[in-house]
Amino acid sequence: MGTLLDGIDSPQDLKNLTGDELDRLAQEIRTLLIDYCRRYGGHLGSNLAVVEATIALHRVFDLPHDHLVFDVSHQAYTHKILTGRKQAFTNPERFGGVSGFTSPEESEYDDFVLGHTGTSISLACGLAKTRDLAGGTGNVIALIGDGALSSGPAFEGLNWAAEQGGNLIIVVNDNEMSIAENHGGLYRSLATLRATGGQSERNPFRDLNLDYRYVEEGNSIGPLVQAFSEIKDIDHPVVVHIHTRKGLGLGQGRGEEPGAGADEPTLPALPAEGQVEANHWQNGIKANSKAANSRKVYGRMAMQALQPRFQNEPGLVVISPATPLSNGIDPEFRSEAGRHYLDVGIAESHAVAFAAGLAKAGGTPVVATSSTFFQRAYDQIEQEMAINGSAVTLLNFSVGISGTDATHSGASDIAMMNSIPGLTCLAPGSGADFLRMLAWATGPARRPVVIRVPGERILASERAAGLPDTLEGRLSMEPGMAPDSNHSGTGTDSQDPWDSYGIVRKGNTVAILGLGDMLPQACRVADSLRERAGINATVMDPHQYSHPDLTTLQALDRNHRLVVTMEDGQLLGGWGQGIAASCESNNIQVLTFGADKEINDRVPLTTLNQRYRLNTEDTTDSIISALQGRD
Repeated sequence: MGTLLDGIDSPQDLKNLTGDELDRLAQEIRTLLIDYCRRYGGHLGSNLAVVEATIALHRVFDLPHDHLVFDVSHQAYTHKILTGRKQAFTNPERFGGVSGFTSPEESEYDDFVLGHTGTSISLACGLAKTRDLAGGTGNVIALIGDGALSSGPAFEGLNWAAEQGGNLIIVVNDNEMSIAENHGGLYRSLATLRATGGQSERNPFRDLNLDYRYVEEGNSIGPLVQAFSEIKDIDHPVVVHIHTRKGLGLGQGRGEEPGAGADEPTLPALPAEGQVEANHWQNGIKANSKAANSRKVYGRMAMQALQPRFQNEPGLVVISPATPLSNGIDPEFRSEAGRHYLDVGIAESHAVAFAAGLAKAGGTPVVATSSTFFQRAYDQIEQEMAINGSAVTLLNFSVGISGTDATHSGASDIAMMNSIPGLTCLAPGSGADFLRMLAWATGPARRPVVIRVPGERILASERAAGLPDTLEGRLSMEPGMAPDSNHSGTGTDSQDPWDSYGIVRKGNTVAILGLGDMLPQACRVADSLRERAGINATVMDPHQYSHPDLTTLQALDRNHRLVVTMEDGQLLGGWGQGIAASCESNNIQVLTFGADKEINDRVPLTTLNQRYRLNTEDTTDSIISALQGRD
């Protein structure tokens, strides 16, 4: 027996369905999303919350003549299903065929590539303004929620929307959650509006001179269709505040279940619906079978290393601009840290400026988030941190080349950070060094520091060596790795122990410098050179990418013909180019390996390594050719 969804190929197909059929369609999509995320993985909770709202928007409005901008667009799965892309969710052979975010390359129903947050209202203002200047028609809708409203640009967009005027519809998806729990005074106002059915005098939207409507039944298509129909073609900006339930349809959660067929693997357990942090993202079958990733392993180690210090260091705090769990900042740590842990919401600019204020008052702040999110705080890192010499430590997760989508790539973090004067940039080559660097940065350093959190290459290398994924386990195996307990925030010794490059293997002819995550690969290339060319290469751990270690580089002149730099980031403006420039006056040749300056969207890491000649065979070939004078 067929389903209603079988007959949906575009939003136009929704126009002739009855109310009961729309409700049935919503249930079919909800069931599909749960099955899809369970098998392939994805943003589950946020998408389940907006199934009905997305159907209602497509039923009432006339896309793509009207425009719908999602924010965060990780809640656009139902939108994609309704706009000709359902095969990517129904056919396992086509899983991954579309981005997890909106993309105009996929469909005329998507206006922007959007994987970050807080910008939908500003983007919608731009679309609406051009429409008005050109004398055009149509509605412009921004759907914002799932924590995005706490982002600074969202406030700026709301403020400007009231000034601009004209048709603009802002749908606030209030599912009572961000990626983790909500934080900030704005969400208290939303709670008051929910409790009063939208009638409270404490209304931040009306205070900004915006029209306001409230829909309590945000997971019922009928009330949503009515509300959207009433404001279609409105002549001024309006906020439609809808109350939804994150993860609706998950119930109390389910344990692991066997697959549909005898040969199918067990399906991962499902979290519960509602205000449950775990339902934000659902691992698929493959991801569920893997051990914890590097972000969680090293993030958890960092938190475990900091926690014992809280009692004696009142100014030591960890700041997370949302996304804590994905970076190993688990609920147990948050609970035990108490006032020493702060989630400021999706507000990276505020997080860094706030940390600079804490440091100025004598505190020791640590800000932890992904490199692609630190981009949103670039101005504060330069101005409030570096220029002011603020003793803030940034823990930079998800750095380097990866097969992720375009909006979440960390390939430019080295070029971004090392261009800032006064910022000490550290790249540990091991978990032990990561913890030592953290102890130094939050102790005697008293300066602005960013630390690249070790990634999957280092984690794989350490697991292969038998190192466990817990701080306690590693301390028992490597007593020397324990951070110095005397590194308190009141220290005054600012000498940088990471200023000089370290020798991992001493050799001659070729010196391979593997920055951070590339250190294990540098060792593999050295092994390959020995096997293929009989060259006993020197391998070095640079520790930092703030500036070249000229003393060490000049010393290589005596018995090395070639210096090789390896970095898992963009070459242009990166670390290797700085090494090459510093060696121009010497007789030593430099080969640099890293990524091209380009945007990649879900390109497999193996493909990127081949493209950039970062795999062992290609790097070795290039080194041998250079020594033979062919390059």
